[in-house]
Amino acid sequence: MNSAGRDRSAEFAGRVALVTGAAGGIGRASALELAARGAAVMVGDIDERGEATAREIREAGGLAASVVVDVGDAESVHAMVDATIAEFGRLDFAHNNAGVSAIGRTADLEPEQFERVIRVNLLGVFHCIKYEIPRMLEVGGGAIVNTASMWAFTGSAGKSAYAASKHGVAGLTRTAAVEYGAEGLRINAVAPGPIETAMTRAAPDDLMARIVEHTAVKRIGAPEEIARAVAWLCSDESSYVNGTVMPVDGGWLAS
Repeated sequence: MNSAGRDRSAEFAGRVALVTGAAGGIGRASALELAARGAAVMVGDIDERGEATAREIREAGGLAASVVVDVGDAESVHAMVDATIAEFGRLDFAHNNAGVSAIGRTADLEPEQFERVIRVNLLGVFHCIKYEIPRMLEVGGGAIVNTASMWAFTGSAGKSAYAASKHGVAGLTRTAAVEYGAEGLRINAVAPGPIETAMTRAAPDDLMARIVEHTAVKRIGAPEEIARAVAWLCSDESSYVNGTVMPVDGGWLAS
């Protein structure tokens, strides 16, 4: 049984998934969820810590490998996708999740800080879908899920670089979906609200308390709750969902 309480262990049998930023947090949870549903998973991360996630999948009886990738570098991403094909023979799903943040009012940020966030969060997603799309089309299509954010719909003081990058992810997701939908490829994004990750743990406690209080459910989310949304967007159950940026935010946007 997977975390949703229903036996889906063969749902993605014979399929291959690629997840970036998968050493921890949402990416790790996504890799584990996709593997629990039967997919072989390539775990991508900026350093070798991603191997721990791949090992956890293998120890549970699944198929997984890991690769070190810098999503901000096109050749590194190209090599990651090629490594996935070399290891597993195909690519059906991708969760482009790697991301960073920078905190500070807009005029206080250094250009290098702003550029790093855009490079990883937005250019990184572009690099991923650029090289994932042709491989998915080779097998008749597939599903890509990008990680946006609740900040893809609004602004937030101190998060100009992050909000700009996630607005960009939303626009890129919608545009690519329009371009490739007729070829059997669905491209969507999840927009997480406050989730228990290293990024939110690094935020000031008073800020996180205000954000969580603004949610309808009055609690912080778990990475696994985002992972189940990602898996649903990859599944045939969402076969008519394309080009959406889906909030998974405990009702934060609704409040």
